[in-house]
Amino acid sequence: MASKVSCLYVLTVVCWASALWYLSITRPTSSYTGHRQLSSVSIARKNVSFGNIRTRPINPHSFDFLINEPNKCEKSVPFLVILISTTHKEFDARQAIRETWGDENNFKGIKIATLFLLGKNTDPVLNQMVEQESQIFHDIIVEDFIDSYHNLTLKTLMGMRWVATFCSKAKYVMKTDSDIFVNMDNLIYKLLKPNTKPRRRYFTGYVINGGPIRDVRSKWYMPRDLYPDSNYPPFCSGTGYIFSADVAELIYKTSLHTRLLHLEDVYVGLCLRKLGIHPFQNSGFNHWKMAYSLCRYRRVITVHQITPEEMHRIWNDMSSKKHLRC
Repeated sequence: MASKVSCLYVLTVVCWASALWYLSITRPTSSYTGHRQLSSVSIARKNVSFGNIRTRPINPHSFDFLINEPNKCEKSVPFLVILISTTHKEFDARQAIRETWGDENNFKGIKIATLFLLGKNTDPVLNQMVEQESQIFHDIIVEDFIDSYHNLTLKTLMGMRWVATFCSKAKYVMKTDSDIFVNMDNLIYKLLKPNTKPRRRYFTGYVINGGPIRDVRSKWYMPRDLYPDSNYPPFCSGTGYIFSADVAELIYKTSLHTRLLHLEDVYVGLCLRKLGIHPFQNSGFNHWKMAYSLCRYRRVITVHQITPEEMHRIWNDMSSKKHLRC
């Protein structure tokens, strides 16, 4: 009887060990909300378009597009793709951007593609509202992960993946947020300069040199077990940064083998360090609130914490007073 019990115990242990081994190679290792099991066949299929990655991904981006605009770049190649991180309830902000600096028709002869990045909401009504909005404007992409602050990194990687898959011939990409005002004249003509040869392996914004905050009360708290080093690599504030389109694929591919961090801008900095790409400092990118002044806003590229109402007022004032000198 004892020998039978021992055999059953050994058999049970072997079965559990096999099951755990199988799950460890088919499921993402990150604890991020919304990750789902992915078969090895699916992983192989999704990685085909990004070259032959010989090592097994520790962070497979295994999310399907729930809303997509795969034909956005088919008719003409954009000079600039703008990726705007937003949430479901921020319809007013999205609409303000569409009607101001994010209007794809602002510059004749310069193709701009504007896209809003979202995850999946836990409220089905909000998901349905975004689907209806997408059918009207065709400028929203959504992947099947839970939309939350801790998943902002996934949202940015979704944008990188989209550019690499559907718009790889674009010249430049901007990643920004829905409460940012962008001075498009400065961005297009003073920084990117359409008549010059496009850069490669280029990344610029407001560069931050800092280290992890260990205070659990902080919004930017970073646990030591998740990031043990005392310093972050140089990274650009996630409120707004610009990069050449070739960097999108490089970051996406690198992310597959880089442990996820919930601080999106820090994580992008980690990927850049692995790639040997150094972000350039540009004082035109502001990651703080700045009181409006026509002359002051003419000198910058981005301003943070702008409401939809302010966005309209600033855009209308700057557009109607282009003839005035400062």
